[in-house]
Amino acid sequence: MRVRFWLQASAVMLALAIGIVPAFAQKKTDASAKTTTAATSKKTTTTATTVSDADIAAAQKAGKVWVNTSTGVYHKGGKWYGKTKQGKFMTEDDAKKAGYHEDKGEAGKKK
Repeated sequence: MRVRFWLQASAVMLALAIGIVPAFAQKKTDASAKTTTAATSKKTTTTATTVSDADIAAAQKAGKVWVNTSTGVYHKGGKWYGKTKQGKFMTEDDAKKAGYHEDKGEAGKKK
């Protein structure tokens, strides 16, 4: 029993040493590559949008809304205006045409 174990271990070590990867080792490598790719793509999609206070003030003065592009919600003001991780400024009409909807908390408020 021990002899067979040592023979198998030696064969695996020899295969690794000369660059031949056994089939079970290839599956591990493929799985780790998929995990790395998934982690990388998640990081890429969560890039933060940074907007200066001057840009926020100018957009508010122009009557633009802040669209959170990851949730599909737009804000006319409030704490999320220009502050979400992903977003952009646009007119309210353009936001509606693009399929975005007003924040439910802001929709009930009258200005």
